[in-house]
Amino acid sequence: MANVTVIGAQWGDEGKGKLVDWLSNRADVVVRFQGGHNAGHTLVVGNQVYKLSLLPSGVVQGKLSVIGNGVVVDPWHLLEEIAKLGGQGVNITPELLVLADNACLILPLHRDLDQAREAAAVNKIGTTGRGIGPAYEDKVGRRAIRVDDLRDRDALEAKIDRLLAHHTPLRRGLGLPEYDGAQLLAALEEIAPKILPFAQPAWKLLDGVVKSGKRVLFEGAQGALLDVDHGTYPYVTSSNTVAGQAAAGSGLGPKGPGYVLGIVKAYTTRVGEGPFPTELFDEVGQHLGTVGKEFGVVTGRARRCGWFDAVLVRQSVALNGIDGIALTKLDILDGLPTLKICVGYKLRGETLDYLPAGLKDQSAIEPIYEEMEGWSESTAGATSWKDLPANAVKYVRRVEELIGAPAAMVSTSPQRDDTIMVRDPFQD
Repeated sequence: MANVTVIGAQWGDEGKGKLVDWLSNRADVVVRFQGGHNAGHTLVVGNQVYKLSLLPSGVVQGKLSVIGNGVVVDPWHLLEEIAKLGGQGVNITPELLVLADNACLILPLHRDLDQAREAAAVNKIGTTGRGIGPAYEDKVGRRAIRVDDLRDRDALEAKIDRLLAHHTPLRRGLGLPEYDGAQLLAALEEIAPKILPFAQPAWKLLDGVVKSGKRVLFEGAQGALLDVDHGTYPYVTSSNTVAGQAAAGSGLGPKGPGYVLGIVKAYTTRVGEGPFPTELFDEVGQHLGTVGKEFGVVTGRARRCGWFDAVLVRQSVALNGIDGIALTKLDILDGLPTLKICVGYKLRGETLDYLPAGLKDQSAIEPIYEEMEGWSESTAGATSWKDLPANAVKYVRRVEELIGAPAAMVSTSPQRDDTIMVRDPFQD
């Protein structure tokens, strides 16, 4: 049995939550390996809707869930999310949830800095303002406060002093008041006994899990095109979102990620700023946004919508080593008489089969479209190929050809069981 890594193959919001929840039934452990509470997953189980930002989706299934060292953790938000799920009948205990003791913390000063920078920026990135970027900056700057630091008051006090030595000049430059180190120390001391029961060496736990033959599901956040190295830089998130990060962000090693399942929406969406070659500003774009309920789980912001971009997804397949895709929201295309797929780009007279790295070039490219006939029948709720209209099947097959990866699953509604299973990733 292989481990499985689930990643978004576009700009995020591809419907990973449902698929991770669905696959959790086949896994023993679910691991979140990057990002912070800027990511959102919506799980629909019967009449119950769960909205998760930081917690791995496995908690809803009662599966052992791990927040890995690659995640930056706002401890106050974590407790809020635990309490919210508790109100929905999901009791989260240290036996269910493990927090990597070497994960870095998001602090209130990170949120202040994030929001102040975005407000002052001329060319806005479109961050969620939750402090994720500044927290990663402190991590790579080797001045972050980590979960295990909460165990040692003296060391914590010294680390706060070092952290403020960096942040105080930044705050002055942005017109923010100086941060009170004693206040931060008191807040961390107050929250420490609530957080530390969940903390342990996650890498050690996962090493034992794999050696015992259990199956691990790695849950990515955001999407590959928001990767800080491989995405549409600088309009990206602050972490590596590609599948390779599952190894580094969990401590399990390069063989750990196993089968890579890329989640791909049947069209393309993006939240926030940045290049978007196939973006639509017409009635079709409005249709996709309205029927697809394209609003961010975390921010509530409307998502930009456009035609399926096979060039971008093919690039994601290569960057992530994707073995198969889960195609989501096929039903949102129901009723559109003509569908378009981007099969290449034009840039100053040249034809490209990839997204160039430069922002100027990314903004200047023009999509080359291939048209296909749509379908009038409904695909909503389909659970087998025979339930799909012939043109819907043709669309899926053409997507497979263009991106160079087979469809392992096709999702036809937010409901957990409305899924066409072609191959089980855990059996591959």
